[in-house]
Amino acid sequence: MITHEIGRIYPVALTIAGSDSGGGAGIQADLKTFAALQVHGTVALTSITAQNTYEVTMVQDISPDMVEEQVRVVYRDLGIDAAKSGMLHTTEIIDAVSKVLNEYSFPYVLDPVMIAKSGAKLLMDEAIEALIDKLFPRASIVTPNRFEAERIVGYKIDSISDAEKALEDIIGLGPEAVVIKGGHIEGEYSIDIFYDGKSIEYFKAPRIESRTTHGTGCSFSAAITAFLARGYSLRESVENAKRFITISIAYGLELGRGSGPVNPMAYIFNEASRIQVLEELYRFVKRLSRLEWIGNLIPEVGMNITYSTPYPMNINDIAAFPGRIRYSDGLIYSYPRFGVSRHLSRYILKLRELGSYVRAAINIRYVDEAIGALKSLGYKIGFYDRRLEPDEVKRVEGRTIEWGVYEAYKDAGGPPDVIYHLGDWGKEPMIVLLSEDLDSLYNMVSGLEGIYI
Repeated sequence: MITHEIGRIYPVALTIAGSDSGGGAGIQADLKTFAALQVHGTVALTSITAQNTYEVTMVQDISPDMVEEQVRVVYRDLGIDAAKSGMLHTTEIIDAVSKVLNEYSFPYVLDPVMIAKSGAKLLMDEAIEALIDKLFPRASIVTPNRFEAERIVGYKIDSISDAEKALEDIIGLGPEAVVIKGGHIEGEYSIDIFYDGKSIEYFKAPRIESRTTHGTGCSFSAAITAFLARGYSLRESVENAKRFITISIAYGLELGRGSGPVNPMAYIFNEASRIQVLEELYRFVKRLSRLEWIGNLIPEVGMNITYSTPYPMNINDIAAFPGRIRYSDGLIYSYPRFGVSRHLSRYILKLRELGSYVRAAINIRYVDEAIGALKSLGYKIGFYDRRLEPDEVKRVEGRTIEWGVYEAYKDAGGPPDVIYHLGDWGKEPMIVLLSEDLDSLYNMVSGLEGIYI
């Protein structure tokens, strides 16, 4: 990180890219990403596009001299810890960017943007050779997707092995490292493949079926840039950026008629909420403990309560009570932590996958009257029969709940507020109450006073 005479310690990143009037890609996505990752974002604008989620109707380029000058004045005053480039529409703009970047030595991430999500051309055909010849040798890392990599190497990439071959060929063009993004390569997982000329690494995430992918490449390369600006290595920056973009896609914004934008702010909202989640969950259990009949709610296996961050991706984003909650002249519990309840957390994760906004869950002792009372209070009830669980599901750890939640979802005709089952051999019957917040969850529990008192 650069420290000037003004004594700044806050990292600064620069994006050299085009403007997206729809706010989903380009410098708009880059600046949101920089802010989410605690980096001050600066801009050298290359082109203005008139676009939305499904079309680009006009492109107006900024003069090459103006592109150069934007970089110089930012560096002269604020310093630049790392930079990236996105849309470089013409050979003249590429020449200008090459000229000015070669005046400095900060890390440079090259996102070889060629085609917009809508299919519009953002890099002129005659400029591709200039991009490779002028900017690849300056790049710390190049971040093509499958189709961009195919244009660069001149052959089809249909598999991971094809991508591995392309990595070698792209490294031969001069960059320090390459990551080929796996979003367009078929498979159960989205695998980004990183190569620094010495070793290959694979960064894997579950493939997300989503229409909110506008700006994915911009935000991913901006995240790498932000982490480089903060002092991370190339490999660490790619690994961190992979986690960042996965949550940004999973919780993208369903706007417009085309591909909605990714949501770079999901990452920071998730991280910022973690302490609050723990504090609210602890206050919630203390509130429950004041119910005189609370001990009657607790199943033989114990009770737990889970509460997630706003954008949960796995159990490490969901807080619960270690060792569950017991009762002996009062509730017995420890302070909540993240990632300690695999069972109840899977209810939340599966329902989120199915489109629910549930964040809170509690398991309680099953009694017949409770189901009737919950129905009468207007809650949507979902049932699954554990005796019908397929053998192939039983054999895989953690699959039972995912299967059961999906069955209950179908039974309820949509996201349920309550899921219950009647047990199986050696399995206790159970009721799980689900809600979007802890206040609503408390209302569900307190509404059962006449049943459990």
